Amino acid sequence: MLARKSIIPEEFGVPGLASRMPRKPVFRDRVNKARFIAKNGSCNLAHKNIREQGRFLQDVFTTLVDLKWRFTLVIFTTTFVSSWLLFAMSWWLVAFAHGDLGQERDRELDLGRHNRTQCVTGDKTQCVTGDKTQCVTGVKSFTSAFLFSIEVQVTIGFGGRMITEHCPTAITVLIMQNIIGLIINAVMLGCIFMKTAQSNRRAETLIFSRHAVIAVRNNCLCFMIRIGDLRKSMIIGATVRLQVVRKTTTPEGEVIPIHQIDVQTETALASNSLFLLAPLIICHIIDKNSPLYDLSAMELQCSDLEVIVILEGVVETTGITTQARTSYVSDEIQWGHRFVPIVTEEEGVYSVDYSKFGNTVKVTTPRCSARELDEKPSILIQTLQKSELSHQNSLRKRNSMRRNNSMRKNAGGSGGLRRNNSGLLTPKVQFFTPTEGGQNLNAVT
Repeated sequence: MLARKSIIPEEFGVPGLASRMPRKPVFRDRVNKARFIAKNGSCNLAHKNIREQGRFLQDVFTTLVDLKWRFTLVIFTTTFVSSWLLFAMSWWLVAFAHGDLGQERDRELDLGRHNRTQCVTGDKTQCVTGDKTQCVTGVKSFTSAFLFSIEVQVTIGFGGRMITEHCPTAITVLIMQNIIGLIINAVMLGCIFMKTAQSNRRAETLIFSRHAVIAVRNNCLCFMIRIGDLRKSMIIGATVRLQVVRKTTTPEGEVIPIHQIDVQTETALASNSLFLLAPLIICHIIDKNSPLYDLSAMELQCSDLEVIVILEGVVETTGITTQARTSYVSDEIQWGHRFVPIVTEEEGVYSVDYSKFGNTVKVTTPRCSARELDEKPSILIQTLQKSELSHQNSLRKRNSMRRNNSMRKNAGGSGGLRRNNSGLLTPKVQFFTPTEGGQNLNAVT
């Protein structure tokens, strides 16, 4: 049996109408992507399968500086102890080759004392033949050689052990130990100094706002962050660079996992450096050249972009170039917010309240992208008008509330006075006026 055709045409049926209805854009949930730069400035990057490990040994000093403190201290201690042991072995070998060790040397010393006593009595022949001088006085074992090696390299000089001029080999070992000891001291102490004076230590007092904001400024949609310096010593020649890192695909199908796009700021266009005396708001105008030009508020929340902020400058006290970094992912960008002012003038001095450094306040901002604002300027005008009307309404509400409160206070004060006055009894006063005859008196109250 054939199906019966409907009286209503197919194009006016429910499936046809549903197919012609405009569909709203569907935004998928943003995939949690690992950030490239952490909030503290460290790079979230792991180097794997490096085959040429010997390249790190070609720059030993930088390798030592980059190591962690526990490894540096272990290498520092091991280097000095090893050098002391090596030269202690050298001094022991010199003493052993010269015959200054063991019981034989003790017998010779005893014989030398006997000969010296005979030398005093006048027998010079036995005094000259029996007395034999040591290379290093006081070195009789490996322990004494190790102590002498420490005294030589650290230049302590207790005075119990000393080298004599009768042994050229000992003099050569002394010169070599002094030269090698100076090299070890210079390298290791320089490494410790560079680790304590690293530029990233100064970056700990360079702070960034926890969130970035997007709002209208000077009739333009702007991306803004706040930076500050907690120290009184300034950063000379401070510059700020912004980069957007995102995963992109070229028309040829090549996938670039970390595509870095430079972002221009107002300070970069106006001057070459910042005068970071007080906290500053770094502003990026979202224009045609901006990677945020096509993003609306909803699309921003679903995107996987990351904005990297790099602050560079020279430390005023040390002259070392320092760099501070941070980043903002889409969840840390607040659309329609503005930073609250934190710099005030108190008793002729500008004061900065760092407790409000990252505080923001909501402002009326179009939710569309910067491209739509350029194509339809009326959206921005209507938004600003609504903002002005809401601001006026809020002021009116505040004024009316203040009037009501003041009227209530006045009414409460007058009511209290009335209650207090009602409790007081006022005596009646009578006035008597004389009549024509002077006899009758009328009482007037």
